[in-house]
Parts: sequence; C-alpha cells; structure tokens
Amino acid sequence: MKDPRPVGRLVIAATAAGALLTGAVVLGGAAGLRAGDLASRYAVAQDALTARAAEKNAISRAGELGAEARDPTTAAERTASAAYVARERRLPDPRLRRARTAPRALHPQDRYAMANGCYALAGDPIYFKPTDLGDYLLYDAARRFVTAGGTRATQPGPAAVWTARRSGSSFTFSNNGSPLTVEGANRFRLTRTTGCADYPESQVGVTGAPHAGVSPYQEVRGYVDAHTHGMAFEFLGGAAHCGKPWDPYGAPYALVDCPDHTATGGYGGVLESVLSGQPHHDPVGWPTFKDWPAPESLTHEGTYYRWLERAWRGGQRIFVNLLVENDQLCRVYPLKRSPEYAACDDMASVRRQAADMRRMQDYIDAQFGGPGKGFYRIVTDPFQARRVINAGKLAVVMGIETSVPFGCTMKLDVPACDIGDIDTQLDAVREMGVRQMELVNKFDNALSGVAGDNGAVGAAVNAANFLETGSFWDMRHCEPADGESHDRDQVALPDISAEQQDALFGAVGQLFGTLHTALPLYGRPHHCNARGLTTLGEHTIEGLAKRHMLFDPDHMSVKARSAALDQIDDLGYHGVISSHSWATPDAYPRIYQEGGFITPYAGDSTGFVEKWRRHVGWADPRYYWGIGYGADMNGLGAQGDPRGADVPNPVTYPFRGLGGVTVDRQHAGERVYDVNVDGVAQYGLYPDWIQDLTEVADAQQAGDGARIADDMSRGAEAYLQTWERAEGIAPDSCRNPGLRKPVSRVESLVRRGMTTRAVMAAVGQPYQRLGTTYRFCAKDAGDPKVMVTVEFSKAGRVAALRRG
Repeated sequence: MKDPRPVGRLVIAATAAGALLTGAVVLGGAAGLRAGDLASRYAVAQDALTARAAEKNAISRAGELGAEARDPTTAAERTASAAYVARERRLPDPRLRRARTAPRALHPQDRYAMANGCYALAGDPIYFKPTDLGDYLLYDAARRFVTAGGTRATQPGPAAVWTARRSGSSFTFSNNGSPLTVEGANRFRLTRTTGCADYPESQVGVTGAPHAGVSPYQEVRGYVDAHTHGMAFEFLGGAAHCGKPWDPYGAPYALVDCPDHTATGGYGGVLESVLSGQPHHDPVGWPTFKDWPAPESLTHEGTYYRWLERAWRGGQRIFVNLLVENDQLCRVYPLKRSPEYAACDDMASVRRQAADMRRMQDYIDAQFGGPGKGFYRIVTDPFQARRVINAGKLAVVMGIETSVPFGCTMKLDVPACDIGDIDTQLDAVREMGVRQMELVNKFDNALSGVAGDNGAVGAAVNAANFLETGSFWDMRHCEPADGESHDRDQVALPDISAEQQDALFGAVGQLFGTLHTALPLYGRPHHCNARGLTTLGEHTIEGLAKRHMLFDPDHMSVKARSAALDQIDDLGYHGVISSHSWATPDAYPRIYQEGGFITPYAGDSTGFVEKWRRHVGWADPRYYWGIGYGADMNGLGAQGDPRGADVPNPVTYPFRGLGGVTVDRQHAGERVYDVNVDGVAQYGLYPDWIQDLTEVADAQQAGDGARIADDMSRGAEAYLQTWERAEGIAPDSCRNPGLRKPVSRVESLVRRGMTTRAVMAAVGQPYQRLGTTYRFCAKDAGDPKVMVTVEFSKAGRVAALRRG
C-alpha cells in the first residue's frame, strides 16, 4: 500500500533533507566537523557506538564509575539483603488464571463487535478493520476498500472510513453523512463468514490467553517497564522521530520512515546516521524492515501497538509512558511537522502527548471490540492498576520527563516560575492523569541542578544549557568516597568523540551548528555540579507528595538528589522511583530504604544481569522485593544488542512465557525477529530479552535463571506497593514489627463490609494477598507476632476476620 496522504510535505522534506545533507558536507567546519566529509563523522559515530555499549550496561548512567568503585553498602549488609530476597522468593505465589474472551458471535451484538472480523455484507465477504471506535475500513476479498459512491479503491483514505450504527438487528454505515447503499439496500444484517482477505498487520507470535488473577485485589504477577516514551513521535517539533505507535490505517501507514529520509533514499537521514553510525539505511519500514527498527536505530518507532501487545501477552503488566520534550533541541532541529510545533513549548508537547495516549487507548479498544475491551488501560491510582492487572490487562501509567517542567527555566539564576505556577501546573498535570515525574532532564532549571552529560555530547548539552539558562554547568572537582557517586565528568576542549549513550545533543549540535559557544575549562575529574535542589524544587517535591505522585530523582545532580532524598525522608514519603539508571550508587540503597522502587536501564541482557545482582544486595527487608527495567525506548536510548545465535546458551524458540503462554519468533510483514540475532530491535522483543536474562544468569550460576525470572515477575507488585505507600498506606507490619497493632485493635478497626482499600487505610499493607484473603501481623500480650487473616467477598468487601 502507498500512503494516501498528500505528498506536499514530502517535497518540502526532500528540499530540507538536501539542504541538511549539503550543509553537513559543505559546511562541515561550521557545523563542528573535523575538516573533511561525512566519512569522518561516521567513523566518529562508530566510536560512539562502542562507548555507548559500555555505558548502557553501567550501574549508573549519571556518572562514570571510578576505577576503585565500591559498593556504598558493606559486605555484611549485601549478604543480609540477598538472604532476605531468597526468603521472599520462597513465599507462596498468587494463583493465576487465563483471561479468556468470549468467542465471536454469528451476528455482531453492537457497533464495535465486528472489529477485525470477517462478515458477509450484501453477500460479499468483508473484513472490518477499525480505524476508531465504531469506524471501519471495509476491506474486500480482492484487497480493495469500499468507498463512498459505491466504488472500490486500492488505498484507504477518508472516503473509505465508514461509521457503523445499529438499527434493530441490522447495521447502517455512513461516510461523512452519506449512507452506504448496495443494490438499493442501506441496512445490513451482518453474518460471520469466511473468504476475507487479511488486512496487512504485524503479528504477535504469542499463543495462549494472557494471565490474570483469581480475584481483582490479590497480589499481581507481571513485568514492569517504568521508563519508555511511547508518544515520542510528537517531540522535537514532530519531525525528528520516524513512525508512530498506531495509525487509523494500520501498520503500513504507522511504520514508515521520515519524509526527509525517504526523499533521499535513506541518505538524507543525517541525524539517524550520526546516532546509528551508519551512513545510509533502507528507508522502507513496512513490510521489509531491512534496517529498522534495530537496537541502534534511535530515530525510528519502536513501540508500535502490536509490538506493545506482544510484550503484554508475554507477561508485562505495567507500562510507564513518559511524556517527553526538550525546548532547546526542538528549536535547533530544523524540521517541524507544522507551525504549531514550532513554538517548542515543553508543556504544550506534554499535553499533546497525553491526549495522544487517550486516542491510542481508544484505537486499541476499537481493535478489541469496544470501549474498555483493549489491553491498554490508563490508570491513575494503584488500586485501579491492581484491578486492571488482575483482569489480565496492561496498566499504563502517565509520567513526565522534560527539561523545563512547568516552564520552570531560569535566566542567570532568575527563575521563570514561582510557587503559584508550580501548584497550578501540578494540579493541571494530575488532572491530566500524570502520576510519575522527574524534575530535570538535560539542563539545570529553576528546580534543580542536573547530572549533565560528558565528552563531546556534554560540551554540546552544556552549550545548550547556556542558551537555556544564560550560564554553564557549575561543575567542580569532587572526590566521592565510593569513587563513583559523582556527576558527569567534563572535558575542557571537546573533540568530536560523542563518547556516551545519549548522543542526541551532540549529533544535532554538531550537525546544525547552533550550539557553538566558548565553553568553560573545568578542573580535573571527578566533577560534581555545585547546583543542587532549589527552594522551588523542594516545593515541587512537597507538591508531588501532597498529590500522591511518584517522584523520580533521575538526572538530578548528586547534590540535588541527595537533598531531595533528605527531604523525602523528612516527609516520611515512600513514593520514590528511579526509573532508568540516571542516579548514582549512593542513592540506590537510600531509595530502597525509603520504600521506593528501582528499574535499572535495560540495555544488554548480560549487563542487566550484573545490575540485578547489585540491586539484590541493596534490597531492604522492610519492603516487598521485586525489580523491573527501564527500556527508555523512543527516548534515544540504545536497546539491547544480540548475544548471537552461536552462543552455547541462546534463547530457544518457542519458549514458555509468564502465565504459561507460548512465545515464538515474531513476524512483522516480511520480517521475522529473533532476539538471538536481532537483539531488542523493537518493544515486542522484551519477553524474549527477559528469557535471555534467564539464560545468561543460569550460565553464570546454576539456578539464577529461575531467580531472576522470579524477581522480574514480582516487579509489578513491588511497583504497586510503592505506589500504595505514596497514597498514604502504611507499610506491612510483618516486615515492620514496630508497626504492629494489638490484635484487639485490628479486630475493632476491620469491620464487615469494608473495601480492601479501607482495610489497608486502617491497618496498613497486608503481608500476603492470596486469592480472596489478606494476611496481616498484629501483637498480643506475650506474643509479638499474631497472624490475622481477613476474608473478602468476590466484590472485595470484608466477609470475615480470624486469627491465624
């Protein structure tokens, strides 16, 4: 299929791409290139890829690790934590069931039920492809589209979209007010049939019904990704990211390259070339996918909804989608989707992406047969999320990662926002659905100092920091006691080495030459940003806690993050999550000690296993243990590389996934994906990556494959329990003996008919949540630990309470 949309933008993009390519070659010196041509840039980019590979597997992306780096905890503490985690794994697992759907009826029961089904319409077999709730493409057996006027078209378009409405036992269809009429009839009795042509779409490759809980309120099982950018097609002016997670017309129109790439046959994607280290790529996405998506292809869509569906069917149950923007980089990048994107306003982009999430939820609902039926469910509290997961669906949490949240930039230390602005916008984003948030990303702002970037990219970002704030990072020499808890080390006179993972700023700055300015000379490493947490930053953290929103201290300077965790401790607030390894090892144990949750950056399977081992040694025995990952997909974060098909312990297909599903290689168009040779090329490969974790861990230590699989499957529950504590629910009293109430007090507080949430508000989190029972610890005279079991009805109301 060819894209039916107007091609005017393609002409403009081709002109722009030619200008960019010419500028990169002819104006190389002005753009910061070494004298010469693009070959030098690509050689440099190859060096960057090597360095990125090491950095993406580091315990901390926020600062280089010193040669004498040592754990901030003692060996005895690490041993005790590992022993605690081993005890946690021995606890009974919750009972799971298969979330089955009703079979398709002979006749659709409502206007949504014919989604992706084959029905006879006026005697012809027609495939009903939803474009939105109640709207369809009518795709005939000859692979043509029924259009207004009774004609058949080879391409979809507005004239081929029909709105269905029920009329008794029949349906009518209209396009822009005009009814569909076939041989004089305009009401149609639809009957399930065969003989339809399949609409072109990516396959999933997972068979078996997804797992669910036996009650809506029990302990959950599932994987959690706490950091991905599913709506990144909107950021940086809407023209830097190629493809999108859905399109009304499906995969052939969602999974296409950027116009400036296609116009030049793959040679005009200058930003993609510098980021990937490849001078050229095949611009064809669907159906061949020769060169993209791929782990190192950072400007192409990785979270298409069918790939996300594969991850869900493979066991993922929490997906945190971070709304992302950077105003300075948006201004630097020369292409814009439309004039409204040229304003490059962080919060306008955040609002746009939040609305996109709602539209995508509707689109997925349409594919699954109606409102609420899709797997993608946006949630706003942990209690709703638990119900969603136990129904066998994916709980989607909305978050923010932007350099200028709430417009809180500064110029020469004068903030552009005040307390009133922060409160107003915190209320606004909470109303929007946001529940997780970082304070900084790439620049110092009025809330906090930033960790910064290093190498040539650090120089470019520092120059952008100057453009944004009127000052450079105040990086000073520091000597952290553990050798590793510092901010990004800087260079004095940058050479073009782009020597760390997030090469975006360096690429754009070097390409388009707008970030050039005289840079400061810093002293010898290590470096720490002298800018810490401001009073406005303190107010923002307090505001997040007041609104029960999760605070992510990633990207903050060491000084700022330490102060923020001090404040969290003073507030007694548990809602802290480090989502993608942009913190430092001094902070990780503190986050666990505050009752927080951590998802290390995914990276390669081998690197993640090592990170998992270190985090096990930081686990706090006062809180439920589990771990997840931060993919950072679509956020210009490199994904996991393949280990190779010739290793002695590859992933063997098909394999058994979480909940008993069968996971096979994924087919998308003409492409077949295999994690052994493709790595995490796109989001659908994350179940395969988790299977690879078990292979790597077990090869290192027999039995560790099962252990890491268990810890990962407990990740969703650990995230929910941190979120519950952010909502004001006290930690469980079995793991925290000092919180135990007299058993008589528990018996008086828990009354028949109370909801699970009301019970937890009264006596804290349960130690176990199995089926329809919650178990708590209390105390009595002469007995410091008395188990109390609360029985709930199917509706989640207290039915009985007993000791034991």
